[in-house]
Amino acid sequence: MIIKILVAVVAALGILAAYIASRPSSFRMERRAVLPVPPEKVFPLINDLRLWEGWSPWAKLDPDQKLTYSGPASGIGSSVAWEGNSKVGAGRMTILESKPNELVRIKLEFFKPFKGLSTADFNLTPEAGGTRVTWSMYGPQTFIGKAMSCIVDCDKMMGGTFEEGLSNLSAAAQRAPLPQ
Repeated sequence: MIIKILVAVVAALGILAAYIASRPSSFRMERRAVLPVPPEKVFPLINDLRLWEGWSPWAKLDPDQKLTYSGPASGIGSSVAWEGNSKVGAGRMTILESKPNELVRIKLEFFKPFKGLSTADFNLTPEAGGTRVTWSMYGPQTFIGKAMSCIVDCDKMMGGTFEEGLSNLSAAAQRAPLPQ
């Protein structure tokens, strides 16, 4: 009897593991908004990681988090490491690509609560009356990430935070002066 139960448990775990392994090996999430300002007012707020505290939704989650900046003040090579409470964890962002008023590409390294590596893109497209900002995050999905995606819809969970960030970015860009 015990052997039959063990065989059933092992079979069930095998089926579950096969299902998890069959999940996509990468993820992508994206949100967009049209901000009522030209790209010249939005770009500096994204390209200078020191200015993220003025609009990033994660800054509010732990106002006491420790931030360590390195590299140039903005653009390619600019980096910030953070360490905070359980809501923000620990990690590092580094700007990989920067095209003025068009694109900022960021390497995201997560250390806590889970290790992970992702890329975030901010694409800026001029539109009548403003700038369409598309914020996307994508990367490989580990076995643990695949398992978590069976339980939690990360797009829905993180999507609201991206939407809040875009709203905050819009407000910050409207307050910002035009660059000289």
